[in-house]
Amino acid sequence: MEIDTRPYTKDRIDDVIQFEKELRKQEDDWGWQIDEEYLKSVRESFEDASFADSISLLAYVDDRVVGRIDSSMIKSHFDGSTKAYLDWICVLKSYRHAGVAQALLEQLRKMLKEKGIATLIALTASNGEAQNFYRNIPDSLMRDIGIWIDIK
Repeated sequence: MEIDTRPYTKDRIDDVIQFEKELRKQEDDWGWQIDEEYLKSVRESFEDASFADSISLLAYVDDRVVGRIDSSMIKSHFDGSTKAYLDWICVLKSYRHAGVAQALLEQLRKMLKEKGIATLIALTASNGEAQNFYRNIPDSLMRDIGIWIDIK
């Protein structure tokens, strides 16, 4: 199986929507709906300059998206550094354990290194399959505990 990683660009939104729909067919536990509001936000994100530091990649197999990874930069006065935040990595259930997530992560790491970013931080999904994936990433260490805080 040949995995082709490509940047997620505006012209690939329809490919991603098909991926999102297939995700929901294979596993119906996603926290958002593919509705007009979602589509509008995604389209607008490609026109918004504040997304310039975001890196999003798609994994294609036979010209079909089977995985994606999304990250953004975090700048902090804490230590004057820029780190990357891994916001999302997901592979269709039918393509898991075939190297797709690893290919996406490898390409992201390469791109981050080219930008001088030395650290990628992630909140990890709590399910066992995801935890196993993260524990096996080379040159990584699981530490700290993630928390989601809603701003109301």
